[in-house]
Amino acid sequence: MKHPHEVIYQPLLTEKSTILRERRGVYCFKVNPEANKIEIAGAIEALFDKVKVAEVRTANVRGKAKRMGRFEGRRPNWKKAWVKLAPGCGEIEFFEST
Repeated sequence: MKHPHEVIYQPLLTEKSTILRERRGVYCFKVNPEANKIEIAGAIEALFDKVKVAEVRTANVRGKAKRMGRFEGRRPNWKKAWVKLAPGCGEIEFFEST
C-alpha cells in the first residue's frame, strides 16, 4: 500500500469546493492518478485524526491545451477526488483553519 502522502497531493481550495464543504460536508483533493477509491479513503483517515470516510467520488481531469506563441503544449492530466465524511465523525481541520 502506498504512503498517504503519495496518494493525496493537495487540497483543492476553489469557490465550488468551499460551497460543497459548507453545505454538504464534501472535501475536494488533488490525488495520484493511479490511486483508487479505497486507497484515497485510507489515506484521508491516516492523515487526519478522528475522521471516518463515508464516500469517495473521483474524476479524471484532462489537461488544458496551452500556447506560447506559435508553440502548443499541454498541461498534464490529473485526478480529482471528492471525499464525504461520515456524520458526527469530525471535520478536517486543515480546511476549517483557513
